[in-house]
Amino acid sequence: MVGPPGSGKTFFADKFAETFGAPYIRFDAIAKLAKDTTTVDSLVDYQLKELLKTRLSIIIENNIGTRASRAELTKKAKAAGYETLLIWVQTDPLTAKSRLTSGSHAVSSDAYDQRAKRFAQPTPSEKSIVISGKHTYATQAKVVLTKLSTPRAEISTHKLAPARVEPSGRRNITIR
Repeated sequence: MVGPPGSGKTFFADKFAETFGAPYIRFDAIAKLAKDTTTVDSLVDYQLKELLKTRLSIIIENNIGTRASRAELTKKAKAAGYETLLIWVQTDPLTAKSRLTSGSHAVSSDAYDQRAKRFAQPTPSEKSIVISGKHTYATQAKVVLTKLSTPRAEISTHKLAPARVEPSGRRNITIR
């Protein structure tokens, strides 16, 4: 999951992980348990290392806002036989900022600005799916699942066996 703070990464990741029973690494949840960033990084690395052994799809959110951190994660995933896919949550800056600077867990405007500056948009070479942080979960999930499913163009490239005509007049086509 990538996107600036307040874009809606946590909202989508929570629901997607729950819907599909996927393991979910959430840096801010681990940060609440640890005393410093070094410990957080160590705990996340350990959790990732163990989850990569499962061969399950894994959702990772936060702390991969920089290209360098994403490249490091991609390298670890590839070494374990995974292919990475970024889900880039986009929201206009005013909405994102208002989400994080109001409410019970609000951060200061300056703290938000500092965090937002660290986010680097994915490059075209990074495989990503873009979703809107202002849409409903159902709409977001549909976009992601559509991109993850086999494109129809690939189906048309499969060899088709000759069509058989049944006595009823129906044609049966077998895809090989």
